[in-house]
Amino acid sequence: MRTNWNFIFFIARTLQKQSVEGKKVARPITRIATISIALAMIVNTVTIAIVDGFQQEVSRKVIGFGSHISIQKDGEGTLIETAPLLRDKKFEDLTRSIDGVTSLQSVAYKPALLQSASDKGQKEILGVILKGVDKSYNWQFFKTHLIAGRIPNFSKAQSNELLVSKSIAQNLHYALGDTVAAFFVKQQPIQREFKIVGIFETGLADFDKELVVCSIDQVQQLNDWGIQAAIEVDDTLTNGELVIRANVVGGNGNYRYDWGNGFERYAGYQICPTKDTLIRLIAADFWTRLDEPTGASQLRDGETSIADTAYLKISLSGDKNAACLIQLTAEQTINKMYLDDTGNRFQINAGAKKIRVTSTPGKGSYSNYVGSYELMISDFEALEKVKRSVQKAVVFNPNFSQTVQVKSIKDNQRDLFVWLSFLDINMAIVLLLMLVIGIINMGSALLVMILLRSSFIGVFKAMGATNWQLRKVFLVYFGKLILKGMVWGNIIGVGICLLQANFQLIPLDPKIYYLDAVPVSISVLSIIGLNVLTLIICLSALLIPSYLVAKIAPSKAMRMK
Repeated sequence: MRTNWNFIFFIARTLQKQSVEGKKVARPITRIATISIALAMIVNTVTIAIVDGFQQEVSRKVIGFGSHISIQKDGEGTLIETAPLLRDKKFEDLTRSIDGVTSLQSVAYKPALLQSASDKGQKEILGVILKGVDKSYNWQFFKTHLIAGRIPNFSKAQSNELLVSKSIAQNLHYALGDTVAAFFVKQQPIQREFKIVGIFETGLADFDKELVVCSIDQVQQLNDWGIQAAIEVDDTLTNGELVIRANVVGGNGNYRYDWGNGFERYAGYQICPTKDTLIRLIAADFWTRLDEPTGASQLRDGETSIADTAYLKISLSGDKNAACLIQLTAEQTINKMYLDDTGNRFQINAGAKKIRVTSTPGKGSYSNYVGSYELMISDFEALEKVKRSVQKAVVFNPNFSQTVQVKSIKDNQRDLFVWLSFLDINMAIVLLLMLVIGIINMGSALLVMILLRSSFIGVFKAMGATNWQLRKVFLVYFGKLILKGMVWGNIIGVGICLLQANFQLIPLDPKIYYLDAVPVSISVLSIIGLNVLTLIICLSALLIPSYLVAKIAPSKAMRMK
């Protein structure tokens, strides 16, 4: 039999308006049921918005500080102070071409100690992590959270510009434009100075308090990746001749030298210039076999880092035919009175002969190495899929000699993302409990309404109405109550979320929750899904108490007052 819904809706309206003896009882019960549905919708809407907000905001900020996927030297357990990877254009181009990868950036990390401003009383020391990036770095994340100054410009080599967080600047009493003293623990501790050009604040306390951004070539040098070669002249003479020595820094300290006759371990030699001379030095070190005996003269494949080349130019003036013996000062040292500002150029007065020396150090090979590669992807939901694609492309590729490992942000920040996943469980429990409370209240109200409308039911049964038709009347009636509660619940719930999103009325302890305020994310699809699910579950749950209609006999019901 086809259902006449117009008739059903008419009877439902009649049921609502009917004046009965128990109306004073029924009205508060139905109101309580409606309010319970509204409260359930408010709590569930706010809960979903907060959980989504936490997951999205924390993930976005963590990824902003790092990346979706990282590629680093195999065997390294952390991104901090990793072994270097040799730049490989073919490797980089292949990685960029992987489906889902939107960008690839080279970075490097280095722990440092920052000293507080000297004019602010007692000096304080704060441990931080320097993140070195290059000029092609995507600054969109830091631009969003920049509160003072500008983004650093790393187009020039060895830029000393620094981007720090608000918390670091406050703790060390620094302001925009100040020069920061940074100390690095090495075999011989060294100090570098940086200039603060920008200050950011993300609200992600664990990262704000320890990460600063600088130029990658600063970190590359500080990590001793690669080497830098120079040629110097000793302060003393041997047999009246200049002593030319190699001055090499960086790498692992196990150097080889090529003065034009192939690699050897001898660091220098003596020279008596009789004409203008240009000396070339190629220096290299080893990443392996540090125990090789000093007498070895041949490089082995795969044992050397990228070499660096330095030059020394000797120009003669005056009597070039004068004796080779170079005159010494009274202190028996070479007169370096003519040193220029760089310390690389001086003149030796040797009687009628003048020798001018100009040293040109190498550019350094450190720029050929990176700490890791950071990959951004187009879809976070496809993180594991893209990770597997990257692994397949680069880890097991026989064309690449370097052994690497691929990690996702969930691998690098495992504890954080486990905590975020627990929020889904908490959300499911809250949703279930609030729905159960609403269903119980609505079911109780339905039972009361059926009992109070017994005479009404008896009359319509006597007129030929079926149990199913009457059940549908009550379901329609209570469906309207459910919809009313849902409407108010949505209005209030979304309103609370909008207030929190714009005014941050509920603060948080960033040391515990990673954020300084409760984040909310209002998803239209989530709200629609919640409403549809609530309506279906509530109406389905009301089917059981509606069976009470079948238990009411017309003859008895019509005699009830």
